[in-house]
Amino acid sequence: MPVQTRRRSTSTESAGPHAGRTGRQPGNRSGGKGGAGKRPRRKDPVWARTMVILGALLMMVSGTTIVGSKWFIAQATSGIEQSNLLGTAGKTDAEGGDSLEGPIDLLLLGIDHRSSWAESDTRADTIIILHIPATHDQAYLISLPRDTEVEVPPFPASGYGGGVAKATEAFFHGAQNGAGHAGGAQLMAKTIKNMSGISFDGAAIINFSGFKSVIDSLGSIPICVDEDTPSTHMTLVDGEPMWNADAEKVYGDKQQVVHKKGCREMEGWAALDFSRQRYGLANGDYDRQKNQQKLIKGMAKKAMSAGVMTNPLKISELTKAAGEAFVLDVGDADVADFVFTMRGVAANDLVMLRTNGGSFNGNDSGREVLDPLSMEMFQAVKNDALDDFVLANPTVLAGQQ
Repeated sequence: MPVQTRRRSTSTESAGPHAGRTGRQPGNRSGGKGGAGKRPRRKDPVWARTMVILGALLMMVSGTTIVGSKWFIAQATSGIEQSNLLGTAGKTDAEGGDSLEGPIDLLLLGIDHRSSWAESDTRADTIIILHIPATHDQAYLISLPRDTEVEVPPFPASGYGGGVAKATEAFFHGAQNGAGHAGGAQLMAKTIKNMSGISFDGAAIINFSGFKSVIDSLGSIPICVDEDTPSTHMTLVDGEPMWNADAEKVYGDKQQVVHKKGCREMEGWAALDFSRQRYGLANGDYDRQKNQQKLIKGMAKKAMSAGVMTNPLKISELTKAAGEAFVLDVGDADVADFVFTMRGVAANDLVMLRTNGGSFNGNDSGREVLDPLSMEMFQAVKNDALDDFVLANPTVLAGQQ
C-alpha cells in the first residue's frame, strides 16, 4: 500500500533557487514518516551530480526481503542530498500535492558539467519525464529533444526576462547570476510544465560522468548497441580510454573508440561514452535519447540482479556511490517513503517512449517542434492515461532493450 505523506503547499512561490518549496532551507525537510530531521548541507553542493536516481534507487525496491524493508531504504538513502529543484512546478493540492497514492511524475535532467566549470555555464543535454501510473507497477521514460522550441518564462532569481529558446537553454538561463544548477532546474521545470501541462512530484539532475562511480560499483551494465557508434569524445591510448584532449598530449598507440553493434556488458566509461553520442547515428539526437534510456534501464537491471542484491558489500558500495552522485527533490515527502512507494516497479517494467516518432521535426529556425501526437502523449501523462495511449499509438515506443 503506498505511503501517504503530506501534500505540497500551494500558497508560496519559491524563495529562490536554494529554498524549500514551503520556504524551508534544503536539508531541513521534515515531511513523511521516519523523517531524518536536519541534514547538514554540503558547502559545495555539486548540483552537477544529480538526476534520475532511478537506476541506482530501483535497486532498493525490487521486492526482495532485504530491499523490501523501509528501514533499509532509509539507511541506503540517508546520504542523498536534497534541494529544491522544482520551484513552483510541483503538484498543487488539487493535483495530488505530496500524496504518493496516485500517479508519480518526475523530471530528470542530464547535464555535462566539469568541476572546473562555472555553474552558470551549463545546459541540460538530456530531458526525461518519468511517469509512474497510479498502479505503481510500471514506469515510462519520455525523452524531450534538447532542441525543442519552448517559451521560457521570466525567472527573477537569475534575472532572466523570458523569451523563446531551445529547451536545453532554459536550464542555462535559470542558472545565471548565482542561481546555480538549482535555479536552472527550477526554470526548466516551469518551462516544461507550461509546455506540457504536467506538474511534477519530484526532480533530479545528473552529470552523466558522475554516474561512472555508480556503474563501476556494479562492475558493468548490460547495453545493446543498435549500430556501430564511433565516439567523438574518447580515444584508446595503448588500450586505455582517454578524453580526446588528454590523448593529444601523450604518446602511444591511438585508436578511435567505436562501440560495436551487439549486446554486451559495458564498463562505466564505455556505457557513459556510448550514451553521449549523437553524431553519425541514423537518427541523431533521437538515437542518443534512446541510448540514454538504455543506460538507465541497464543500471536498473544490473542493480536489481541477484548478484548485487544478495551481496551486502555490493549494496554498501552502490548506496555509497549513489549518495555521492545524486541530488534529489521529492518535495515534502520523505525519500524513504518515496522510494518505498515505487517498490513494485522492476527494471523490465521501464517502457521507453519518444516524441515526433523518433524523427527531427524542425522549423525555419532549425529548432524542434513537437507534433500533435506528442502533445497528446503529454496530455495522457497528465490524465494518467498513458497505458491506453501507448496501446493505441505504438509508434511512440522507442527501441526496447
